[in-house]
Amino acid sequence: MWGEELYVAGAGGAGREALDIALACGRTVAAFLDDFRAGEKVRGLRVLPPSEAPAGAGYVVAIADASVRERLAARLDGLGLIPDELVHPRATIGPETTLGPGFLAHAGALVSSGVIAGVHCQVHYNATVGHDCVLADRVTVLPGANVAGAVRIGTGVLVGSGAVVLQGRSVGAGAVVGAGAVVTSDVPPGVVVVGSPARPR
Repeated sequence: MWGEELYVAGAGGAGREALDIALACGRTVAAFLDDFRAGEKVRGLRVLPPSEAPAGAGYVVAIADASVRERLAARLDGLGLIPDELVHPRATIGPETTLGPGFLAHAGALVSSGVIAGVHCQVHYNATVGHDCVLADRVTVLPGANVAGAVRIGTGVLVGSGAVVLQGRSVGAGAVVGAGAVVTSDVPPGVVVVGSPARPR
């Protein structure tokens, strides 16, 4: 556990899910941080502009879009907040696995042994990340996706719901693996792949 005071950046659906994880962990969320919804209340919590969060508090960015996550995290870091992590009690994290600051794991997520994850990665409901995978910064693995062992996933990659990335493959930075796709060969950076086997869209 990092800081005692925790803020969730993003007051949309992903933010509410992050609140659920925090509550399951026994953590207290002080408020949501969201410029667009500042002044509202969501699930009984205030929504503040990020500039009102106190320096030294912990935060998680609960937004699926990796580029938005990058910008908001940089802003919060600049304000003196500290990236925290939220791992649901019903998630499984294997031994000898390193989770970067800002990591978010939903219920049913499994991150196997020997995994290295960069900053602000997310593994959603019932998604799996196999042994010895390397996830660069801001990787998002959506519900039900299966990333097999020894896969390398580049910065900002989105692995869609129900997708499969086979053993030993690599997915380049900024690529998108579409929902239900089966990745049987390496995916170049910035490419969107769909289908089984996955091919560029």
